[in-house]
Amino acid sequence: MSRTINASLLTALTGDLVEPYYAVELFFDSGTLRFWTGIGDKTINSNTYTGTGSLLNIGPAEESGDLSAKAMSLTLTGLDSSIISLALQEPYQRRQARVYLGEQSVSEVIQIFSGQMNTMNIDDSADGATIQLVIESKLVELERAANWRYTDENHKSRYSGDTFFSYVQAIQDVQVAWGRSAG
Repeated sequence: MSRTINASLLTALTGDLVEPYYAVELFFDSGTLRFWTGIGDKTINSNTYTGTGSLLNIGPAEESGDLSAKAMSLTLTGLDSSIISLALQEPYQRRQARVYLGEQSVSEVIQIFSGQMNTMNIDDSADGATIQLVIESKLVELERAANWRYTDENHKSRYSGDTFFSYVQAIQDVQVAWGRSAG
């Protein structure tokens, strides 16, 4: 997939001294968590990202020319109890997540992956807590079967007032004389 990279970011990434970083946005119902792979707080696109240093590990971002679904994994280590509590209590599946790439000398970033949070594995040990989160591309939804049924109740849950399936139950076992006498 082609992307347009800001000229100043492209210049910084092709320079002699390159200091790249990743930034991650995780959208939960109670708020958005923002991390970056540096130290201290950093303002990116008018949002404040918390520095994680080497505690945030981002898996490879795969791309393909076809419409195949890809996934990316994030691993956070050394987390405090408030983030573990959020991970345990808050629904996270199908919540939006974005990953950006930037360079320290410029303020512009480029989004390298966007998708939905799918699975979260939590390992809580004496050494500290580790969360591994898998973010799947939006194209994964195309591979999942729709959980719809051809019933009146299911249809009305999506289209209230529509009576399209209201007689299905009544005609289910009806014998229809087609092309012959009804005798």
